Amino acid sequence: MGPARLSKKDGGSACAFGCSAFSWETEDGKHLWGRNFDFNQIAQGSRITYMPRGAAFAVCSGEGAWDTVVYRESRYAAVGTGLMIGPSAPAFYEGMNEKGLMGGQLYYRNFARFQKEARPGTLPLQPPFAVTYLLATCATVEEAAAGLQSRVSMVHRPLLGTVPPIHWIFTDKTGESIVVEPDEEGLHIYRRTMGVMTNSPGYPWHRLNLLNYAQIRERDYDALAMNGDCLEPCFSGSGAFGLPGDWSSPSRFVRLSFLKKYGIKGKDEMEGVSHMFRLFQSVAFPLGMVKVGGAGEAAARDAGVIPYDYTVYTSVMCAESLRLYWNSYRNQRVQYVDLYALMPQKQFLQLDFDLREDFRERTDFLENGAV
Repeated sequence: MGPARLSKKDGGSACAFGCSAFSWETEDGKHLWGRNFDFNQIAQGSRITYMPRGAAFAVCSGEGAWDTVVYRESRYAAVGTGLMIGPSAPAFYEGMNEKGLMGGQLYYRNFARFQKEARPGTLPLQPPFAVTYLLATCATVEEAAAGLQSRVSMVHRPLLGTVPPIHWIFTDKTGESIVVEPDEEGLHIYRRTMGVMTNSPGYPWHRLNLLNYAQIRERDYDALAMNGDCLEPCFSGSGAFGLPGDWSSPSRFVRLSFLKKYGIKGKDEMEGVSHMFRLFQSVAFPLGMVKVGGAGEAAARDAGVIPYDYTVYTSVMCAESLRLYWNSYRNQRVQYVDLYALMPQKQFLQLDFDLREDFRERTDFLENGAV
């Protein structure tokens, strides 16, 4: 999710939305991570965003007071989806860096809590800048976990009028995924997770909830012998009886967990990325099925606000090739950028998502005489 209004419990106007993310790998050892961005809008100015190595970037500022901003210098180049909030202030929703660290932020409604002040000796970090900070300064999930524990403090300081309730997931070339969740008890960093994340409740609850679906499997169930009769199966898919099909966060976590477990991995990056986009469609929000209470008061940077949550875009990235792939609800054609090709650039760059419909005509084969 990007910068957004908070729920009433979190101190803002009512809103709710969901996202789904998971890590995966290919048969030839490529490591992938991706997410669905589900909401009823996307902040105006959101684009594919590149941050060069050695660039100053913001980690904390006063609301509207960029003269008091705290900056750091990026150790690694990174690319992802995001928003340039102010001078040298990229807020990544998700992305990856040149070392193959990948991850992003998702909505954590009613649970996210942040410190009022930074702990002594630590850097104050506003939550919307967390992805930026970790991609800019950490090469691995090990470094990211250590940095969150000892070098920074997530502070409750508004940005664009809000303190968005969010949690995070990161992965790298080792295949390990960490989940980072802030609540009233502090900042929790879960190691060696299943690499699946949706929204509230927290990761431990979602993990334990999977026990309610232990009967799910990829194989059909056999004939049913009952009361002296034998009922032969007449349809496929019975192994997934009980798999929830709605768009709630618990249901999407269950569905995505089994899709990751049983989904056929691609033999290489191209096939793996293609399969991953297909799996994300199984947890995507169809436009019209998740109606929200209204458009609400759109933030200054919000665009295209509608009364339905839907999967605005899906992004997938590869730690080895450093390619970021994406498509959108309106434009299903997969596009990508290559971080290796971007890295010679020494300034921030942004590329439009190109969310417009894009259809390829094939009747031109008539002109080529291939009848």
